[in-house]
Amino acid sequence: MQGIGKIENKTPIIAIVGPTATGKTDISIEIAKKFSGEIISADSMQIYKEFKICTAKPTEIQMKTIKHYMIDEISVKDSYSVANYVKEAQRYIQEIRKKGKIPLVVGGTGLYIDALLGNFSLEEKKIDMDIRNNLQKRAINNSAELFNELVKVDGESSKKIHPNDTKRIIRALEFYYSFGYPISNQIKETLKKDSLYDTIFIGLNFRDRKILYDKIEKRVDCMFEQGLIQETEKIFNSQIGKTACGAIGYKEIIPYLNTQISLVEAKENVKKETRAYAKRQITWFKRNKNINWLYVDEFNSYADLISESFKILKEKGFNEAD
Repeated sequence: MQGIGKIENKTPIIAIVGPTATGKTDISIEIAKKFSGEIISADSMQIYKEFKICTAKPTEIQMKTIKHYMIDEISVKDSYSVANYVKEAQRYIQEIRKKGKIPLVVGGTGLYIDALLGNFSLEEKKIDMDIRNNLQKRAINNSAELFNELVKVDGESSKKIHPNDTKRIIRALEFYYSFGYPISNQIKETLKKDSLYDTIFIGLNFRDRKILYDKIEKRVDCMFEQGLIQETEKIFNSQIGKTACGAIGYKEIIPYLNTQISLVEAKENVKKETRAYAKRQITWFKRNKNINWLYVDEFNSYADLISESFKILKEKGFNEAD
């Protein structure tokens, strides 16, 4: 089949992973062109139509160059789960393979990537909405109290969730109170079967963490210049802001819109939370021993970085497109 060499039996997948602001989009497009691929986003925020500026979506030109999936799929009005993502992404993988192309899974949402490529057996569960609403109301007044509560009922999850990540804290607590056992137990139980895919992972990172943080800060500055304040205001004025309440880059703007903090403070808060998020992403992906890490700051040029990624894939059995 076009684009693939030695890999047999299982569906071949190329996964490009790593923290935010490392250039995953750019390198994935070069790989897709070289090996006849199409791209499935693995970013939990890019899937929402209303989120434009803060999610660093591929440009229109990039999406015209290479077909992309799982971007602008739903509204923030809609409820969405990891199980929804896996179901849709699996359908797109089959669609891409029918074309004789290679699916590329690209993004930094580790849970989405592990659930899809690790073949998690995810069971759809209906959360008690009264519990969710109560937790959301409590979070407005005292999110720290919720985190302390999570430490008591699901210590394992609390170690992986930042105390300021209210969205994930609520998700873990509502699961526990709805079903009577920790969400961390469910994640363990999902690893029941072999993966459907033969995945080659390429991870992007910087050896010098300061370079990564500098890139994050420049990206945030650019987002404000592009109109992040106005986009956030529009989202909340249209009363579709529940999902945005937990989205980095939007939730930090709310206090500014409410005249509780200055613009300078809001911008610094976005930078601080994005740096913390990148750190959590690195910790998550470091657990995967199958990732071939490429440290961007160790290459003399972007061309050398691209060349090394091609080399890895060729050694793993991928053939160049005709």
